[in-house]
Amino acid sequence: MTHDIRDITIIGGGPTGLFAAFYAGMRGVGSRIVDALPELGGQLVALYPEKYIFDVAGFPKILSRELVSGLVQQMAQFSPAVHLNQRVVALEEDGETFTLVTETDRFPSRAILIAAGIGAFSPRRLPQASAAAWYERGIYDRVTDPEEFRGQRVLIIGGGDSAFDWMQQLLERASEITLMHRSDRFRAHAATVGAVQEACTAGRARVLTFHELVDVYGNGEHVRGVTIRDIKGKMQHQLDVDAILPMLGFVSDIGPMAEWGLNLEKDEIAVTSTMESGRTGVWAAGDITTYPGKLKLIATGFSEAAIAVNQAVHWIYPEKKVTPGHSSNMAVFGQRDD
Repeated sequence: MTHDIRDITIIGGGPTGLFAAFYAGMRGVGSRIVDALPELGGQLVALYPEKYIFDVAGFPKILSRELVSGLVQQMAQFSPAVHLNQRVVALEEDGETFTLVTETDRFPSRAILIAAGIGAFSPRRLPQASAAAWYERGIYDRVTDPEEFRGQRVLIIGGGDSAFDWMQQLLERASEITLMHRSDRFRAHAATVGAVQEACTAGRARVLTFHELVDVYGNGEHVRGVTIRDIKGKMQHQLDVDAILPMLGFVSDIGPMAEWGLNLEKDEIAVTSTMESGRTGVWAAGDITTYPGKLKLIATGFSEAAIAVNQAVHWIYPEKKVTPGHSSNMAVFGQRDD
């Protein structure tokens, strides 16, 4: 399907992409978001929906999913088009028009803004052959609603931030909760590890170090247990579980963008101070970009999105100024210059 032409097509529906769509509307141009994930929010929703963020201006703390909800509401006032489950395969250019090509659709645009975070990413899957059949039937590598695990016996596999964050989130919900890791060295924040260890001391949780998964079994419809091995003792035993959360990190790939003539440094786009990517008509913002002094923060992404959109708007419509002025005086919000 070939869609209508828009001024700016934004690749990526994370916080940077969402703010870019809002900013495009504020500047009076039409935009769309194209994202490979099934919902907006990028990593915040796919990996950390219940995690608090403390360094977004104006919020002493805010849940990831609540920040995403606010960004979606903010951009919605300008009705940008949103296309999810769209994996990008190519970027074509014909005169003054770009066409972003996905596996199923074509999206013509006058300019492109890449806000793809770390690129297309997917959670690492359990390597055990017996696990494959139980995904979404007891094995879940993405959690959107922790209430789904209330009263269940939960096994979390991993030793990083995601594993320990979900351990904390589910402590008061799961009937039993166990974290299993191949070593006693964790990659999570020390404060979170300490909180989980305190819960273990109080008998509210269990951490099994130097253990690994051997087998997963169920009743034909749903997971009912696992076989695990004590790496040091060489002993195996079974553990009854209702849910397995493998928090093993994720794999990312910038995919076809590597062939688009961008200035790349490894898997990042080296941009100028105006967020130019090295290809005329294509800008980039957010975690996928790099430059001297770059900070990979949501706050930084917001700033880069505004810079990129303003530059793109002026490039498409030279009569429009690069600097829009203060939003408090903009007619688009029903305001006027005093």
